[in-house]
Amino acid sequence: MPDHSQVLLSNDAPVKNRRRRRFAPAALLSPGMIWLLLFFFVPLVSLFQKSLSSKPSRFAEPQFTWEWSNYSQAFSQYGEQFQRSFTYAGIATVIALCLAFPLAYVIAFRGGRYKNLWMGLVMVPFFTNFLIRTLAWKTLLGRDGPLLTHLVGGDASIPLFSESFQLLRTPAAVIGGLVYNFLPFMVLPLYVALEKIDPKLIDAARDLSANTFVAFRKIILPLAMPGIFAGSLLVFIPAAGDFVNTYYLGTTKTSMIGTVVQNQFLNQNSYPVAAALSFVFMLIVLVLFVAYSTVFDAEDLAG
Repeated sequence: MPDHSQVLLSNDAPVKNRRRRRFAPAALLSPGMIWLLLFFFVPLVSLFQKSLSSKPSRFAEPQFTWEWSNYSQAFSQYGEQFQRSFTYAGIATVIALCLAFPLAYVIAFRGGRYKNLWMGLVMVPFFTNFLIRTLAWKTLLGRDGPLLTHLVGGDASIPLFSESFQLLRTPAAVIGGLVYNFLPFMVLPLYVALEKIDPKLIDAARDLSANTFVAFRKIILPLAMPGIFAGSLLVFIPAAGDFVNTYYLGTTKTSMIGTVVQNQFLNQNSYPVAAALSFVFMLIVLVLFVAYSTVFDAEDLAG
């Protein structure tokens, strides 16, 4: 006959297991949440406090005075830079999508056993520092670079452009640099989404008399939407806040909000204005993100 204590212990075992399962998600989440709390939320609170501080004299610490004028200054003086940042980022995102979708499609459906090789080649630019890649783009677009040396001027071997023509220091150069540097961020999520699509679905659509365009619109495009959504965000957000490309490939007339923030922090020592600009930028990005997510949800419901 079993001992009474053993029976009680055996009955307590399921209860303990349920408790462990209940606390398991919290245990798994806690390291990441602690990391975010210490290295994201705490600095964010400090930055917000600085954004409401008065502009100090040189080498002095900003004083917290609820200086809301820093935010009005961000809108009144740097609206053009905000507009330019989101315009350049939007154009770069659209171009990156147009370039990345065919590339990811071919790798996913025609790559065969060489898929990993092709994806490795897509990742090759990441083996080089971001700044070095931008400087290489600057060399490529320069008047003495390999792209324009034989195309500009009367002495060129193929004189397609006049002496005054230039690519460097133009909006096109800045947008091109953004596309080049962030293109892999569009390819990767698109490839993941397309690679999951069963090719038999396309064959079934053709058996039902659907042409290539209809099969793409009804099957490929809806199933690739998660990749388009993720890739667009991964390109648009860092491109809008970038300052390296506009610094090396553009001029003061092509400056973006990232350039202004960098200049206010490092050159002007105007930490309150720079912090206010950063928060305004984050707020605008958040609003755009919510609007973009709503549009995608509406498309899913319509589908």
